[in-house]
Amino acid sequence: MNIKHFEKKLKDELKVVETELKTVARKNPENPNDWEAIPDDTEKDSPDVNEEADVMEEFGNNKGIANQLEIRYNEIKKALQRIKDGSYGKCSVDGEAIPEKRLEANPAADTCIKHAK
Repeated sequence: MNIKHFEKKLKDELKVVETELKTVARKNPENPNDWEAIPDDTEKDSPDVNEEADVMEEFGNNKGIANQLEIRYNEIKKALQRIKDGSYGKCSVDGEAIPEKRLEANPAADTCIKHAK
């Protein structure tokens, strides 16, 4: 297995995910491993009930997007850590090799198909 190939794929995807995350979230200053959604920062001249509702809806949308991106971000970070510690490409359940086809489809996979969630 070409670990460098998968490491590059993971690092490239991490950059994309982090860039997307920064559009809807910021790192929690109290917990740098956590991302929190940011509200729409568009300034309103005269906020009314409808504008406030729009801001809250945008925040809700950002929160949902941020949650999904944060999950993927953390999966990628864990996969990169597995490369460092030598456990990359091995199923976390039974230790068997994860097929390269699965890793091509999802380089952050930590289980074989049999043990996928």
